[in-house]
Amino acid sequence: MTLHPVTTALDYSARRLGAALGFLSLEPSEPELQLLHRCFDTWRGIGDIVAGMARQEYDLELRRYDGRGWRAVFFQSGFEHSLTAHAGAGWALSPWAAVQQAARDALAKLDQDEPVPRDWTLTDESPR
Repeated sequence: MTLHPVTTALDYSARRLGAALGFLSLEPSEPELQLLHRCFDTWRGIGDIVAGMARQEYDLELRRYDGRGWRAVFFQSGFEHSLTAHAGAGWALSPWAAVQQAARDALAKLDQDEPVPRDWTLTDESPR
């Protein structure tokens, strides 16, 4: 995993979260995976993932679409929910599956070599 200078805390806690999300993407055929899904396939599980992503400076937007499914998007904090290259998205029938997909997507994008964009909302300067 490549560490970016702006997100130096992207090491241990992000890796742990990424590992858990990776195992959650597997079919729960083994008892250990069933236990993991029982913990995270709940509203409480969504809260735990949101807390982990907040440590990586991400905000969650979660929407329900009239019983057809759920869309989750993790935006970098401070970007006024703009779709940057590091936003992660997921779509699923359950809210927890959508959140898990979106978190995996966002963490995978942070793992790329592309630098984290500057948040221009925190300054009076304009981008040049």
